[in-house]
Amino acid sequence: MSSAVVAAEQANPRGIPGIALGVCLALVALGVVSFVAGLATDPDAAWRAFHVNYLYYGVLAQGGIAVACAFVIIGARWPGPVRRIAEGLGAWAPITFVLFLVDYLGREHIYSPWLHHPPAGKESYLEPTRLLVMDAAIFGVLALLTMAFLYYSVRPTLGPLRERGGMFARWTAGWRGDEQERELCAARTRTLAPILCLAFAVGWTFIAFDQVMSLTPTWYSNLFGAYFTWGGFLSAVAATALLMVLHRNEPGLEGEITKARMHDIGKMIFAFSIFWMYLFFAQYLVIWYGNVPEETQFFEARLGTQFMMDKAGINLMELMKTWDLGFFWERLREPYSKVTLLVWACCWIIPFWVLLGQRPKRTPAILGGVAAIVLFGFWLERNVLVWPSLEPADSFSWLGPIQIGIAAGFLGAFALVYLLYTRVFPSLAVPKH
Repeated sequence: MSSAVVAAEQANPRGIPGIALGVCLALVALGVVSFVAGLATDPDAAWRAFHVNYLYYGVLAQGGIAVACAFVIIGARWPGPVRRIAEGLGAWAPITFVLFLVDYLGREHIYSPWLHHPPAGKESYLEPTRLLVMDAAIFGVLALLTMAFLYYSVRPTLGPLRERGGMFARWTAGWRGDEQERELCAARTRTLAPILCLAFAVGWTFIAFDQVMSLTPTWYSNLFGAYFTWGGFLSAVAATALLMVLHRNEPGLEGEITKARMHDIGKMIFAFSIFWMYLFFAQYLVIWYGNVPEETQFFEARLGTQFMMDKAGINLMELMKTWDLGFFWERLREPYSKVTLLVWACCWIIPFWVLLGQRPKRTPAILGGVAAIVLFGFWLERNVLVWPSLEPADSFSWLGPIQIGIAAGFLGAFALVYLLYTRVFPSLAVPKH
């Protein structure tokens, strides 16, 4: 390894820009005020908005670690600083554990469909103590594995800083020398990477069952956990792409966010959005064909009856042949239908068609714009997964000053954690060849 590469991978702690810090703190303050005000005036809205946002940022953060672990598993050299950007998202993972414990305090407002009267046959599973212990264990294990992975990933870059004491002294205790540390820590990350990916897939599958699917306690889908978790992975890829574009001129990254790297991450968004839609359609098609009310209720509450087999004897295929679209437009007025279609547009239609060619993937404004749309789409999607189970008749139950204020607070907190982490640890993750 050349000395130039070693120098590039040394940590370079620096402060957070004043404007960014001020914006983050202002958003956090807005979120805290909104949550407190919500508890006093509309606790249902406050707790449910908290629930949606902690899930959104929790799976996004863990997805970022999964992206970095995937690079390690396959021995990818092309990402360069892309891996560090993805890793930075994972700094939020330990906070998810704390947020879950806070979220559980609002269980009367979140798990109300089953908390006191679970459906017959599900009493032992839909039980508050079981949920608390199991989900806390999942979040705890993921947090510990994530911190271990980040520790071994960044430790080799902290050698020159160990004389500063404090955190740097603790993270470099027992230093063995630069070359030996790089080899040892690389071996440890290769061991942890597949374990973390499996823990992410299995752990968040059960979180999706407990925290989302259970809110409609008489509905179930074995594929739902994979669908929810993959959405987190795709949102992490989109967040990585957006941060690449925003940080391409930052110190240490000049000339590193190349068109080739943007093209590669753009291909990931393009391909993984197709797979996400495939998982949705695989669930939907079987449930649509079976047309069993116990199964169709979840989709009907979000998509509307126009996407279900009609129960009034109307032949939908014949209506389509006559191009009588008034029937469908009328049904789009049903609760949550338009919001769900907007999710489709943001998470699948736009990334598919816009990133279909090579040039858009290589253009920072287009790639960053599509990534931002995908991230917004998945935030909407998490709302659509939760709110219709709790407020089935109100399409805009997720939208209000309390809900938006809490969402802004989470955004500010997540951005602040990311900035703190990336301003301490290095920008470049792997040797450049």
